[in-house]
Amino acid sequence: MKFREALCNATHHSMEADPSVFLIGVGIAKPGWVWGTLDGVLDRFGEERVVEGPLAEEGLTGVSMGAAMMGMRPVLIHHRMDFVLLSINQIVNHAAHWKSMFGGQVDVPLVIRAAVGRGWGNGSQHTGSHHAMFSRIPGLKTVVPSNPRDAKGLYLAAVEDNGPVIFIEHRWLYDDDAPVPDEYYITPLGKADIVQQGTDVTIAAVGPMVTESMKAAVALKESGVSAEIVDLRTLRPLDGETILNSVAKTGRLVVADSDWKECGVGSEVVAMVTENLFESLKASPARVAWPGTSVPSGHVLEAQFYPGAQEIQKTALRVCEQDRPVDFIKNTVKPFEGPF
Repeated sequence: MKFREALCNATHHSMEADPSVFLIGVGIAKPGWVWGTLDGVLDRFGEERVVEGPLAEEGLTGVSMGAAMMGMRPVLIHHRMDFVLLSINQIVNHAAHWKSMFGGQVDVPLVIRAAVGRGWGNGSQHTGSHHAMFSRIPGLKTVVPSNPRDAKGLYLAAVEDNGPVIFIEHRWLYDDDAPVPDEYYITPLGKADIVQQGTDVTIAAVGPMVTESMKAAVALKESGVSAEIVDLRTLRPLDGETILNSVAKTGRLVVADSDWKECGVGSEVVAMVTENLFESLKASPARVAWPGTSVPSGHVLEAQFYPGAQEIQKTALRVCEQDRPVDFIKNTVKPFEGPF
């Protein structure tokens, strides 16, 4: 099942299992049913549960939050992660804090789905990831799946959760194909996954960087370096136990993030590891992430902007003090596909 099909399957499961679940957003009935992730939901569940909203993101977020506080389970969908920023007041100042402000008596079971729009040449206003920004807010959960199985399981867990969840999906993953159970299941929030065991270096990766890390690990193995790959899956709550156990075993850490480097998730992971395992580290931790500039619009510059398997391989070799000449693997660069 492809990543987009897994999300669609999860959406059908969630709406079938719980009549309080409904979808709302701008352009969610068209075009392309949000890249095929909502195929058939309108025909099956009708306009009362698939609500086409006006171009008013903050208002839609307020309506969704109110519905959540009254017992519904809305899923607010954005075609670009950057559009979520238009409603940041509702999310950060309200949805994130209601439960603690009312002594735990008010739940806000709201899921905000948004896609990272890399690869259209849309430039910096339509390609942001922004998961680090939301991961620092108390009361919010932030989810970034890397594969079809987790996309389904994490989505269903997000819908079941009684607090607001930011669910960020990378459009480059939509065509990734992998076995996915057809039945209803959840992947717990706050639990990372060790997708490859290793002994020499821990690579903690986010979203699409998990696949790039797996590619890098193949090249590293040819250099005699055994890499352990940790898919963080949930950035808040962050699974510190799994990360620390892995670094305690390998003694080295590289964080591969699909967001800006400064003040990013990599900074948090490195700080946590150095606070807890400083004496056990064999080398300084390192980060592979976006450079601190706006995302370019042109395809040539875009290909240079994003780090990938090659940068992970080079960084891991440096952390492992491996300086023998090697062949560097190429980064994944998918062709331009147009906006929909």
